[in-house]
Amino acid sequence: MNEWLNKMMAKAREFWKTASIVKKVILFAVIAAVIIVVIVTTRVSSAPATVRLFNAPVTNETTRDQILDRLSEENVQAFTDDSGYISVLDEKTARKMRSILMSEGLTPSRWDPFADFYNRSWSTTDAEQNVKLKQAVTQKVEQQLVALDDISAAFVTINIPETKLFTADQNPVSASVILKLIPSSDLTSNKKRQKDLQRLILTMVEGLKEENLTISDTSNNVLNDFENMDEVTRLSNIERQQKIRHQEEAKLKASILNHLQGLAQQRRIGDLVVNLEMDMSEKSMESTTYKPIERKADNPNTPYDDSDYVDTLPLSQQTVTKEWQGTGYNPEGPAGVEGQTPPVYSDMSNVIGKSVETGVTQNNVINTFHTTENVAPQTGRTSVSLNVDGTWTLLKDPKTHDYVIDEETGGLKRKYTPVSDEELARYEALVRGAINYNQVRGDLVVVTNIQVDRTEEFEEFDNAYFKEQQTKRTILLSLVAIAVVLIGFILFRIISKELERRRRAREEELLRQQQLAREQQLWEARDEAQTVTMSVEESRRAELQENAINMAKEHPEDVALLIRTWLMEE
Repeated sequence: MNEWLNKMMAKAREFWKTASIVKKVILFAVIAAVIIVVIVTTRVSSAPATVRLFNAPVTNETTRDQILDRLSEENVQAFTDDSGYISVLDEKTARKMRSILMSEGLTPSRWDPFADFYNRSWSTTDAEQNVKLKQAVTQKVEQQLVALDDISAAFVTINIPETKLFTADQNPVSASVILKLIPSSDLTSNKKRQKDLQRLILTMVEGLKEENLTISDTSNNVLNDFENMDEVTRLSNIERQQKIRHQEEAKLKASILNHLQGLAQQRRIGDLVVNLEMDMSEKSMESTTYKPIERKADNPNTPYDDSDYVDTLPLSQQTVTKEWQGTGYNPEGPAGVEGQTPPVYSDMSNVIGKSVETGVTQNNVINTFHTTENVAPQTGRTSVSLNVDGTWTLLKDPKTHDYVIDEETGGLKRKYTPVSDEELARYEALVRGAINYNQVRGDLVVVTNIQVDRTEEFEEFDNAYFKEQQTKRTILLSLVAIAVVLIGFILFRIISKELERRRRAREEELLRQQQLAREQQLWEARDEAQTVTMSVEESRRAELQENAINMAKEHPEDVALLIRTWLMEE
C-alpha cells in the first residue's frame, strides 16, 4: 500500500512539473466542481423529506395555531411554509394526525380528503365514477382508522345509494365499521373516544348520519350505542357525588382531629365517625325580603342601641277634598218608563243635602331586597360520633420505684381513670365549633366515654418491659463475670510477678555472695603473694565480665536497650 502510494505521489509530482498552466487551471476547476457537487448533495440529502398534512393551505391563523398546538401535544414535529401548508416528517405520522384532527374537527374548510384517489376523464361514466367514489371513501376511512394507535385493522362497508329524483324516494347513506382493537385499548369503555371516532367517520362520509352508522369490534360489541348513556351518566354522577361527599367528610374529620390535637393522645380519640348529608340537586332560588329603612345608625360608643328604623319613607303626597251641596238626583230612565230606584231611595228624592269627600294619596318607599342564587351542592345534616377513652396509669412501688406486678395476671398492674362529665362536655363543645353546629339543620354530636379494650397493647408493652429487664439482668451478670475474670487475671499476674521477683532476688543474692567470696579469696591470695590457680570456668566468667564491662563503656546505648528488653520480658 505504501509503495503504491509512493508511486502515485511520484506520478503526481512528475505531472505537476511537466504540465502546462492550462492543464493546471483545468485540474483546479475540476476539483472545485467536485467539491461543490459534494456539498450540494450533502445539504440536499440532509434536508428532511416532509409530507403535507392537508392538500389545502390553512389560512385561518386561529385554526392553524390550534392544529400546531395539537401536533405539539402529540410530540409531532411540524413545518409550515409561507403559503399556509402544514407538513410532517412521514406519511404514517400524517395519516395518524389527520385522523385525530378530523375526529376533533380541526380541519381546513377547503380540504378535500378524496382529491388524491380519483380523477375523472372524458370517457368515465357516472356509474364508474360512483364506484370509484365508494372505493375511495372506503379506502380513506380504513386508512384513517388504522392510523390510530389502538386499532390494528378496520373493515369498512359503505352503501352510497343512487340519487333519486324526489327526496322522499332517496335512500340514506349507511355504513358498517368493524374494528380490530389491540388488547390494551380502552375504546370499548371510553365514551368520549367513541364519540370522537363516530365524528371522524361522519366527517369523512358525506351524507352519513348517526342513526345509519354502526361501529363494532370483533367481539360484536357496538361502540356507538349512546341510547343508554343517560343511565350510565346517572350512575357516573352518583359515583362522583359520593366521592365528593367522602372528600368533604374526610376534610371535616381532619378538621376535628386538628382541633383535638394536643388535648389527648391520638389513640384515645381514634373512634371518630363523621356522616355528612349533601343535597347534590341543582336549585335556583329567588327571594324577596322587605326590611325597615334605617334613618339613624347605631352609635358604637353608647352601651345601648340608639338606631332609628321606619317601615316606609314617603316620597310624595297628594290630598284631594270634594264638597257637594244641593238636591239629590234620582235617575228615572227614559220618558214614560218607570224608574228602577228602590222605594227607600225614591222617598228621599228632591231632598236637599250636603256631602264632603276627602282623599289622601301618598307614595312610600319600602326597603326591598331581591336575591337570586343557584345552590348545588348544599350541605345538609351533619352527624359526628366521638369516643374518648380514659387514661391508664402504671402503678409503681413507692420504695423501689419499680412497676408493680399483678400477681393474678403476671403482667404490670394498671389503674384506669375514666373521663369526667365536664371534660366530655368540653369535647362536645369543641366538636360543635369545628363542624359549625346548627341545631335547626338537625346536626347531631355524640361524645361518649367507653373503655377501649387494650389487652393486646398491654401484653405487647409488658413483654417488651420484661424482655428489657431480662436483658438488663443478663448484661449485668455478664459484666460481673467479666469483672471477676479480669480481677482474677490481674491478681494472678501480680502474684506471679512477685514470686518471680523474689526468685530472681534470691539468685542475685546467691551470685553476689559467691562473687564476694571469690574476690575475698583473690585479695587474700594477692596479699599473701601466693600464686592462685583459677579454674577454666572462673577464667571464662572473668573474661566475659571484662568484655561486658568494655562493651558497656564503648556502646552504652545498646547495653541500655538490651537491659530494657530483659526487664520488659520479665
